[in-house]
Amino acid sequence: MAVFILAVVVTTVLASFNMVFSTTGELEASAAVFESGKTCLDRITRDLENVFVLERPIYKPPVPDGPPDPYRFQSPFRGSGGTDIANLRFTSRAHVALSPSRRDGIAEIVYYVQKDATGSLRLKRADHLYPFPRFEERSTDPVLCDNVKSLAFEYLDAEGAATDEWDSEAVKFGYATPAVVAVKLEVAEGSGSYLFQTALALPMSRRKAQ
Repeated sequence: MAVFILAVVVTTVLASFNMVFSTTGELEASAAVFESGKTCLDRITRDLENVFVLERPIYKPPVPDGPPDPYRFQSPFRGSGGTDIANLRFTSRAHVALSPSRRDGIAEIVYYVQKDATGSLRLKRADHLYPFPRFEERSTDPVLCDNVKSLAFEYLDAEGAATDEWDSEAVKFGYATPAVVAVKLEVAEGSGSYLFQTALALPMSRRKAQ
């Protein structure tokens, strides 16, 4: 009887330990996902807070067959993994030097999503100083966040009208840049997800052509 009681107690204690360790592991993994998403949103915010655009009269609208404005602001949509994931291209003073030269200056920043080896989506950030090279998805571009479920941007013009895409080289937008950008990032975590979002007024913007 004593041996039986001891066995029951030991089994109960071990089960409790297993439950505690399992819960601790899940909490640590969840915290890592949350921190990754928060860090990613902070990086996007910092880049946008340092956005750079040319203003009139220095800025000239594009001409047929002419070169595009190197400091253009563009956000097209691309289907990826069955979900419309927003890409974003703009120029910013928030260059992150990864090469030994560590030069400062205005950089072309491109946020884009691609699949990893498992089919999960990851958000990458391309960062190149002027003169900006032709954009290509590179394996050397840093991964900001894994397990991206969705990424969306909303833009407000100077009059407060909202849209989910932007092209400062298009007549449709009057060759203007947005005044406010809202960011919504969703990161998968197990069977659930974390949603991160913010909105900020850009320090520089170009109004529509009259």
